[in-house]
Amino acid sequence: MGIENFITFMFTALIFVMTPGIDTVFVLNKSILQGRKSGVQAAFGINTGVLAHTVFAALGLSVLLSKSDVAFAAIKYIGFIYLIYLGCLKLKNNKEVLNITKDATQNKKVKSDFWSGFLTNTLNPKVALFFLAFFPQFIAPDQIENPVPFILLGITFALIGTVWYVGLTFFATTFTDKIKNNPSFSIYLNKVSGIVFILMGLKIILT
Repeated sequence: MGIENFITFMFTALIFVMTPGIDTVFVLNKSILQGRKSGVQAAFGINTGVLAHTVFAALGLSVLLSKSDVAFAAIKYIGFIYLIYLGCLKLKNNKEVLNITKDATQNKKVKSDFWSGFLTNTLNPKVALFFLAFFPQFIAPDQIENPVPFILLGITFALIGTVWYVGLTFFATTFTDKIKNNPSFSIYLNKVSGIVFILMGLKIILT
């Protein structure tokens, strides 16, 4: 299939996925504040974004992004605006009551969590550049222009990420009951999450 050192790739990908970053913060925030369904959907959304970046890399769009200042700047500013928007929403949320068990509103939130996770990952240009630098190291030189190895590596990376973030969700939701018994903690967590999202947006814009 044009892939070299696949086991090494899987191990390295797991290390990268486990390294705390914006995706980890996003999944933890959704899991603790809104419950397991939201966390799982956020995890699926993030890794669907991984697949989107994989397609971009396979089609050569990531190469264009890395060589075009205009394209990179456009994606960077869109990602910056979106993260600042998420951060401001969190900072403005002063609700003390967690509404985790009401199915009527939860189904709508779940869909929103998926797309929020997807956009959070897709609009981060650093992910595209990471894939562009990381994947070719595990592709045979004579297959570097073949999209199949990129796609297979991307699917593997997404599967590893999904397993990790879903596991993280199940771990994080063990704290949900404790938070429900201390509703003011949700306000504190929203504020902290909001600041983290804004800082990550600033980190992207300064890249």
